Amino acid sequence: MTNGLMQIVVTLVIAILLVKPVGAYLVKVFDYEKTGLDRIFGPGERFIYRMIGVKDREPMGWKKYVFAMLLTNFIMMMFMYIVFRTQKFLPLNPDKIGNMPPALAFNTAASFITNTNWQAYSGEKSLSYLSQMIAITFPMFTSAATGFAVAIAFIRGLVAKQNNLGNFYVDLVRSITRVFLPLSFIVALFLVFQGVPETLHGAANATTLEGVKQTITRGPVASLESIKHLGTNGGGYFGTNSAHPFENPTPLSNLMEILCMLLLPTALVYTFGVMIKNKRQGWSVFAAMGIMFLLFLSVVLFAEYQGTPALNALGVHGNMEGKEVRFGISESSLFTAVTTAATTGSVNNMHDSLTPIGGLVPLGEMMLNNVFGGKGVGLLNGLLYVILTVFICGLMVGRTPEFLGKKIESKEVKLASIALLTHPVIILVPTAIALMTPGAISSILNSGYHGVTEVLYAFTSGAANNGSAFGGLTANTNFYNIAIGIVMLLGRFISIIAMLAIAGSFATKKIVEATTGTFRTDTPLFTGILVVIILVIGALTFFPALALGPIAEHLGMFH
Repeated sequence: MTNGLMQIVVTLVIAILLVKPVGAYLVKVFDYEKTGLDRIFGPGERFIYRMIGVKDREPMGWKKYVFAMLLTNFIMMMFMYIVFRTQKFLPLNPDKIGNMPPALAFNTAASFITNTNWQAYSGEKSLSYLSQMIAITFPMFTSAATGFAVAIAFIRGLVAKQNNLGNFYVDLVRSITRVFLPLSFIVALFLVFQGVPETLHGAANATTLEGVKQTITRGPVASLESIKHLGTNGGGYFGTNSAHPFENPTPLSNLMEILCMLLLPTALVYTFGVMIKNKRQGWSVFAAMGIMFLLFLSVVLFAEYQGTPALNALGVHGNMEGKEVRFGISESSLFTAVTTAATTGSVNNMHDSLTPIGGLVPLGEMMLNNVFGGKGVGLLNGLLYVILTVFICGLMVGRTPEFLGKKIESKEVKLASIALLTHPVIILVPTAIALMTPGAISSILNSGYHGVTEVLYAFTSGAANNGSAFGGLTANTNFYNIAIGIVMLLGRFISIIAMLAIAGSFATKKIVEATTGTFRTDTPLFTGILVVIILVIGALTFFPALALGPIAEHLGMFH
C-alpha cells in the first residue's frame, strides 16, 4: 500500500506543478490582442476563417454566441449520424463492418458531440477506420474545444463592461490549433513509443503458443487515445477501454493518461483567476475542487484496499476484481477518481467490480459534476455553485450578494437554479422510468441493489457528460440508446445556455466598488463554505437514490 500511495502522491504533485504554466499559456491562447502565438498559428487560422466565411473580429453577445455554438454542434452531429448509418459503403473499412442501427447511431452521435463518449457498442466491432477517425476522433477535438470556448466566454462575461463574450468560432479554432492538436501530437507519439498501435492496416493474424489461430484487432489507436484523455472525452477504441493493453499498455502510459485528464481542467481554474485579475479567487475555487477530489480519492482507495467481508474471510485482502495486475489497486483507484472528477469516462478497471462504497465515488463525483470537471463545463458548474454560495451567504448575513464587484440579482439566481435542477431531474426521472419498464429491467445483469446502481450510473454518466459505464447493463437497446441520448444532449446544452445567459447578464452590470461590508469570496473561509454547500446540496438531492443502490448494497454485505 505504501508504494501505491507514493505513486499517487508523485502523480498529483506533477499535475499540480503543471497547473500554473499551462494555465498561463491558455490565457495567451484566448487573448485577442496580438501575441507571439499569432506568428505561429495566425496564417493557418486566418485561412480557416476565410474557408468557413467567419469574420474573426466580430464580437458576439451571449445570444449570438449560443446560436453559433448550437448551430455548429447540430451540423456536426448530423454529419456524424450520416457517417455511422452509411459506413458500410464508405472507404477505409477493411474488416467490412456494417452500418449502425438508427437508435445506436443517434446515441453515438449525441454521445460524441456532447463530449460524453458513452459507448453502447464495442468500437473494434462496430466502427470502420473512417468512422473512428472522422466521426469519433475528430468530434473529440470539436466537443472539447466547444467546452473550452464556452468557459472562456463565461469568464469574459464576468468581468466585461459590455455584452461581448468574444467570438465563438475564433475560440473554437484556437482551442483546436493552439491547444489540442499540438498536445495530442506529442502524447500520441509517446503512446506509440509505449506500444499503442497506430495503423490503417487491417486486423493482424497470429498463432498462440498453443498453436491456435487468433485475429488481433488494431487501428489508429494512439491518435484517438491522446485526444481522448487531453479533451477529457473518454470512450475507447476497444470495448475494454484503457484496461486494454493496446490502449494503455504500461504504468508509464497510465501515468501519462492520468496527467492528460487532469492537465487542462485544473489549468483552466488558474486561467480563470488570471483573466478576472484575481488569482486569489482562482486559487480559492481550485482549493474547493481539490478538497472534494482528495475526499473522494481517499474513500475509493480505502474501500478497495479494505475489500469485502467475503474476500477477507478467504484470506484475500484488497479488491483486485476487475483490475489489471499491471496497475494494481492504487493506480486503478486513482484512475477511477480522476476519470469521473474530470468527466472523462475512460476506465482502466471495471467500475462494476468496485466495492459498493468504491462504486459510490464515481457516482458521487458525477452527481456533483464540479470536481474540476471536464475542460470548460466543469469550471462552469463550479462557478455555478460559487454564485449560489454567494447568494445564500448574502441572505444569511443580510448583505446584497456580489461576485467580482457585480450584484447577483433574481435573474442570475433563477438561471443558476435552472442549471442546478436540470442535472438531478435528467438523472432521477429517467432512472425511475427505466426501473418501471419491463424491457429496460430485462437489460440489468445483476438483481437487487447492484442492479439499481447499474441503471442509476448509466443515466448519471450521460447527464454529467462523463461516459464511463458501470458495466452489467445491456445498454444497446432502443430504450437506453434513445433515453440516454436525450439525457446527454440535455445535460450538455441546457446548463451551457443558462450559464452563458448569466455571463451575458453580468457583462452589462456596473462594477460596484468593494467596501468593508463586501463579502469576500477569495478567502479560506469562503472555500470552506463553498465545499459544505456543494456537499449538502448534493447529499440532499441524491442521497435517497444512493441509499437504494450502493449504500444498501454495502450494508447488505454485513448481514
